[in-house]
Amino acid sequence: MFAQKSKRFVTLIDGRDIIGMTEETTALVLLFQKGDRKAFTKLVKIFRQRVYGLAFKMLKNHIDADEVAQETFVRVYKRIGQLKSPVHFDSFIYRIASNYAIDLIRKRKGRIVAMPEESELPGSVQLTLATKVTSPEKVLENKQLLQAIVKAAEELPPRQQTTLILHDIEGLSKEEVARIMNCPEATVRSNLHIARNKLKKKLAKLLTS
Repeated sequence: MFAQKSKRFVTLIDGRDIIGMTEETTALVLLFQKGDRKAFTKLVKIFRQRVYGLAFKMLKNHIDADEVAQETFVRVYKRIGQLKSPVHFDSFIYRIASNYAIDLIRKRKGRIVAMPEESELPGSVQLTLATKVTSPEKVLENKQLLQAIVKAAEELPPRQQTTLILHDIEGLSKEEVARIMNCPEATVRSNLHIARNKLKKKLAKLLTS
């Protein structure tokens, strides 16, 4: 039996609380580092939904998000030797996933990518997008606001977009985002400030046009 769970942070996905790193998941990481494939399979089951959720928020479509989820765990399996501390396994996964998603965003620049319909977005994403960013026009319905936010966020530079998603939507701390993005906390604060200001301006323009 694994030791009793101890929460570090919680992310809400599809109406369910998904626990981040716990003593149980840390123990699984230690087993995985020793070559236990069953432990890796359990880790995939624990983290796959979270990785997919992050990728979907960044890429806005199921096919690309699924590709990120698949490739992320392939890379995790190959690069587990690079992980210095098992308690940072979740940040390790997020870094791989977000970097791969950023690569896809850059590759598809110039291609027309259809904005998802509201029904295509997971319920928790709809709720979070509608509540995390202050609307310049609060009288608008959530559906209109959601579409405006998705369109505005899509136009942010990849690293600013990722920082905004990780901090404001995923609820990670600036320290955790800095570890994932492999940059100083000051850079996270700067990217977050710039991204929020850009988003507000874009929303104001979109919602008043």
